[in-house]
Amino acid sequence: MTASTQALRQALIAGERRALSRAITLVESTRPDHRAQATALLSSLTAETGGAMRIGLSGTPGVGKSTFIESFGMQLIERGRKVAVLAVDPSSTIAGGAILGDKTRMERLVRARNAFIRPSPSGGALGGVARRTREAILLCEAAGFDTVLVETVGVGQSETTVAQMTDMFLLLLAPAGGDELQGVKRGVMEIADIVVINKADGDMKAAAVRTRADYASALRLFRPRTGEASGYPMALTASALEESGLEDVWSALETLDSARRASGFHSRRRETQAQQWFDAALEAHLMTAFREKTDLATLRAQVTAGTLTPDTAAEQGVSAFLEHR
Repeated sequence: MTASTQALRQALIAGERRALSRAITLVESTRPDHRAQATALLSSLTAETGGAMRIGLSGTPGVGKSTFIESFGMQLIERGRKVAVLAVDPSSTIAGGAILGDKTRMERLVRARNAFIRPSPSGGALGGVARRTREAILLCEAAGFDTVLVETVGVGQSETTVAQMTDMFLLLLAPAGGDELQGVKRGVMEIADIVVINKADGDMKAAAVRTRADYASALRLFRPRTGEASGYPMALTASALEESGLEDVWSALETLDSARRASGFHSRRRETQAQQWFDAALEAHLMTAFREKTDLATLRAQVTAGTLTPDTAAEQGVSAFLEHR
């Protein structure tokens, strides 16, 4: 480990938020020298990670995810917890950038001493998360944050990936959503530990109560999970604007977390997460090596011209890659 990486490690463990930002930037970099430094840094932090409560959060557009996270995060800070938010924004398919507006929508949380917000572009990665979200979680834990919220880009079939790197999953929905229950992908509903009907205030409060009852009935149709606490998955109502119902959400998360730790489910889940991380890293490294040793441009041109079928081109590419081992 270089002297600069060692200094970054020490500042990170000391809880310096600037060091945490620099560390996440380092692990997100694709430069070969940065990748080597990031690997050394992460390897040195193994003993400092694994203690935080990791919470995944997604929701339908306009449901108020940012407002919910800010109100929820502020309440957790008042309870003495340190909260890190990893907010993933979709990348533009045209310009390649992302709006990254979460920090501007969470003004109170941004200023809170025991909070850290890191918006990152998805970079085209599937699963509603950025390519280095797993590493960012570990860095937040090493920096002393005991609660890590991972906000995904939005509801979709591939959003299930976030549940593979967190301990619990919250799904935010709006009241009086009509056919929203059918519109939300079944895969997302199946991984949700708690469905929160947000915006349960004003004229929408009664509608939120009815919507909660509808989702509670729907969730009972799913098969109970092994080693799960009774009553889960569950549906709750909350108002991030009025900051009501958030205590119930936190209480439900704490109860579920305690039950999973006691049953051994938590340990098994962390083992599974490590295996899934290995699989994802292996695929990424293989694709990088494949691109370096294969003339993909020529193969794509032949597919476009119709001289090769996609399958034949893929087979030729793999053969060429194996010859260069």
